[in-house]
Amino acid sequence: MKKFSTLFISIFFVGYIKYAPGTWGSLVSLLIMFILCDILSLPLIILALIFIFLFFISNYLINYYSFITNSYDSKYIVIDELLGIFIIFLFYDLIFINNDITTYTLIFILFRFFDIIKIFPANYFDKHYKNGYGVILDDMIAGLYTVLTLIILNEFI
Repeated sequence: MKKFSTLFISIFFVGYIKYAPGTWGSLVSLLIMFILCDILSLPLIILALIFIFLFFISNYLINYYSFITNSYDSKYIVIDELLGIFIIFLFYDLIFINNDITTYTLIFILFRFFDIIKIFPANYFDKHYKNGYGVILDDMIAGLYTVLTLIILNEFI
C-alpha cells in the first residue's frame, strides 16, 4: 500500500523531481487532461465522475502517505495539482480562448500563479486543514480562480 500511495500521490514519481515538483506536476497534469479531453474525447459526465473518484481516493492516499511519512503537504505530493487542473477542464467550454495551445498556456500560467499566491480562501484551507482536504482544496480553489479569470478574459477578447 505504501508503494501504491507514493506512486499515486506523486503522479508516477513526478513529485520526486528535485526542482519545482509542483510545476512539473502541473505540466504532467495538463498532459493527462489533454489525453482525457482531446485524445480520448471523454464526455463531461465521465470527466466529472473521474474527478469525484480522484478527489476522494486522493484525500485517502494523501492522509495515508502523510501518516506513514510523518509529514504534512510533502513536496512529493502533486496529485493536488492534477485535481486543481482537472477542475479547470470541467469548465473548458467556458474558458476556451482562440485555440488549445493558447488556452493550455494560460491555464498553466494562471493556475501556477494562483497556486503559489494562495488567495483567500485557498490560504485558509492550506493553513487550517492539516489533512488531505487541506492539501487538495487550496489547489482546487486556484483552479476555480483560473476559471474565473479566463471567463473574464474571454469577455474582453
